[in-house]
Amino acid sequence: MDLVLDAADRHLLTPYVYPAGWPEGEPCRQLLSLFVITNLGALALYLLFGTLSYYFIFDHELKKHPQFLENQVRREIVYALRSLPWISVPTVALFFAEVRGYSKLYDNIEDSPYGWPGVVLSMLSFLFFTDMGIYWIHRALHHKLLYKRFHKPHHLWKIATPFASHAFHPVDGFMQSLPYHIYPFLFPLHKITYLGLYIFVNVWTISIHDGDYRVPRLLRHVINGSAHHTDHHLYFDYNYGQYFTLWDKIGGSYKSPSAFEGKGPLDCLRGLGEK
Repeated sequence: MDLVLDAADRHLLTPYVYPAGWPEGEPCRQLLSLFVITNLGALALYLLFGTLSYYFIFDHELKKHPQFLENQVRREIVYALRSLPWISVPTVALFFAEVRGYSKLYDNIEDSPYGWPGVVLSMLSFLFFTDMGIYWIHRALHHKLLYKRFHKPHHLWKIATPFASHAFHPVDGFMQSLPYHIYPFLFPLHKITYLGLYIFVNVWTISIHDGDYRVPRLLRHVINGSAHHTDHHLYFDYNYGQYFTLWDKIGGSYKSPSAFEGKGPLDCLRGLGEK
């Protein structure tokens, strides 16, 4: 995150926003800047990719489904916009620790003990590590002691749209993002790679709420896509994973998506039309 902060300081904050006498490395200034940058970045990712997905990928026939709520799209967006600033508070604390040099993020490929293969390996390990972490956190949030208070608001959307992707209770949203932030404190990771992965996980989160159930046949039971996550919203106790189905299979919570078996939301709509 220091790359983003440095760019913001160089091109905007130092010459145009902050007093000339306020040093760029001063902690209070860094915290304030990170809070603004994090919120603007989250809003941009959510609204840009959510809107593109909603208008160009999401099947609007799903809005006719009996479990699609009145004014649902507006409600999803409002809920997300209210939650994101609160989610950003602990997120900024972790970004601040990164900026102050407490993580294992590095600047140059040469700093990796394994060079480019190490960068590729770190990308794969990031995906598998965060998938494992999110699975267990997500599953814990379904425990009766936590579900009603923190996770239930996200399950209000039975037939989700891309805008439901970030419509979480703030505690829920931060807890499920925690593995992304923990990884660079445990394992070496290239800074630009980390930024790219951070954008990717936000786009992926939108994609598993986009109502496009198509997955290449060979990967149907490997990749956790929108069909899998839709069944999680509909049937509650299945498909907790983020990218892969591995941990659901290990944990006994995997369910073959109903959309692959001719029993999904679109099939339901076709059945209603025939009646």
